[in-house]
Parts: sequence; structure tokens; C-alpha cells
Amino acid sequence: MRLMALLAGVLLCGLAQAMEPGERLAPWTLLDQYDRPYSLDGRLRLLLVTRDMAGAKQVKAALAGRPYGYLESRQAVLVADISRMPALVSRLFAVPAMRDYPYRVLLDRESRVAPRYMADEQGVVCLWLRDGVLQARRLLVDENDLRQVLENPEAETTGP
Repeated sequence: MRLMALLAGVLLCGLAQAMEPGERLAPWTLLDQYDRPYSLDGRLRLLLVTRDMAGAKQVKAALAGRPYGYLESRQAVLVADISRMPALVSRLFAVPAMRDYPYRVLLDRESRVAPRYMADEQGVVCLWLRDGVLQARRLLVDENDLRQVLENPEAETTGP
């Protein structure tokens, strides 16, 4: 019985921490695959967050054939939580492979940013921002949905 109460409390705490539209995102800085820093600022319009290989593959497929700088031109960035990846694999294989991507990947090596946005284990969490304030959040589990979001990043926040 105590175990069930403890689990319920943990789940409720996790839900209580989920960001809601209208909340300001806390500042953070991460390094990308080239070890260049990026700090969250008020100019960012779309934040994409992945926490697993399936989400990373979804982003890669959605951005296939896009020119270098495509995300930046849409005021978008990608945060990849690589904290569960063994350090040796990350250092020798994964990060060097990411250097060939035509887009910037902000590496959350210690899982200190991605969990703030309740990123699912599979898929891509898209957060629409205005002046650092969350406008909308949606989990995308299909590369075509992500492609549509990237084609029209303002659609989620403009509404009907």
C-alpha cells in the first residue's frame, strides 16, 4: 500500500512539473556536436526535443534533403538527450557522425534540459515559443508531422 502511495506521489509530482502554455522557459546553455555553446534566448520560436534513437531518426528523416541552416532559418533548434548513451559510444561514434548532419544538434549529455519539457521516450516534442514563453507543446511520432511543422512553424500558435 505504501509503495502504491509513493508511486502515485511521484507520478503526480511529475505531472505537476509539466510546463503549461504561458510559462517562461528557464534559461540553459548546451554544447552542440561541434562543442559550440548555444543559450536559450527570446528569439527561439520552435524547440524540438528528442530523448531516444527513434526520435533522432524521425528528425533525420524529416530533415533529409534540407539545406544546411534549415532549422536556424525557422528559428528552431534541436535538443538531443544523449545521457543514456555510453560515453565511449558517444565520443567515438555518435557525436562524430552528427558532425555530418546539415543541422545543429544541442547535446544534453547529463539529461538536465530535455526532462523539463516532458519529452517522451519515443518521438519528438515540439515546443512553440514567443519571447521565451511557451505557447504550445505537442508530441510528434511521425516524420511527416514533423516535416509539416517545420514547413509552417507558426501554424500551431496562430490557430484558426
